[in-house]
Amino acid sequence: VRVFITEAGHYHSGAPEPPVPHHFQESTWKTMLATAGQLARLTERHGATVLLEPFYRGFLASAKRTRVFLEEVGSPRVRCLLDPANLLEINDLDEMFGQLAPYVDCIHAKDRKLHVDRGVPAGQGDLDYPAFVRLAASRTPKAPLVLEYVGPKDCRQALAHLRAALGSGPAPAPASPE
Repeated sequence: VRVFITEAGHYHSGAPEPPVPHHFQESTWKTMLATAGQLARLTERHGATVLLEPFYRGFLASAKRTRVFLEEVGSPRVRCLLDPANLLEINDLDEMFGQLAPYVDCIHAKDRKLHVDRGVPAGQGDLDYPAFVRLAASRTPKAPLVLEYVGPKDCRQALAHLRAALGSGPAPAPASPE
């Protein structure tokens, strides 16, 4: 295995959350940079790559914050997995690809309803899939699209929705919730 994917995680001290959440404090930024620096040295030594996945309620809370973090880490082996549904609340698709395209090595293809935390299969949320796949093809053409949040009941629908957005057929109606 040469590619590892992770989110930055969450810090829960058990104490009430401070006015500025832990993941937005300067000391946390410095700690995360130091940790990512160690990670970069390990990946370089072992010929591996780590892809960091941003999420709007975590340390890598926006496309810009993720880009700035990756720039400060400064390693070609610490890069990004872009999951547009994870940033939909904060950034539009143009912002995501504009900020992160040079760092994206993989893309999650799922969906999410605005103002709802949990993701859903492709085609069941508010992500503009035709715009998403157009930007992915033009800005990150070598990054694979990986369907996420699918199971036996909705895998075919999600794949059909993704294929339709890619231009190979009409978009199916979303599956009815059970």
